[in-house]
Formats: sequence, structure tokens, C-alpha cells
Amino acid sequence: MAHPKSRISKQRKRKRRTHKVAVAPNVATCPTTGEKHLFHRAYYDVEGNMYYRGKMIVKVDEEA
Repeated sequence: MAHPKSRISKQRKRKRRTHKVAVAPNVATCPTTGEKHLFHRAYYDVEGNMYYRGKMIVKVDEEA
């Protein structure tokens, strides 16, 4: 069984893991509507309809 020669403290370990570079989120363009949205997220178009993966999920009533 491997055994470390010296134990690394929790504080030291956590400090090492905090230095992550802020990365811009991935943005996709819908092939159906042309709207920009985040990957794997449902989104609304300008008319208020909800789309996911290029397919309409929720349609807005015209009367409301």
C-alpha cells in the first residue's frame, strides 16, 4: 500500500485547486430559429416559444 512521505494539509491542497481560468460558456446557434443559446439548455425565441435541440417544446398561446 502506498503511503505518502509527508501529508499535504487541506488548506494547501485546496489552494492548489482554486486556480482555474475563467472560461467563456459554449454558445450554440439553433439551426431552426438562428437564436444563440447555451448548449444543453432550452431557450425562448423572440415570439416566446420554447425550443430545445431545434424542436419546439412549448408554444405560446396567441390569445394570452
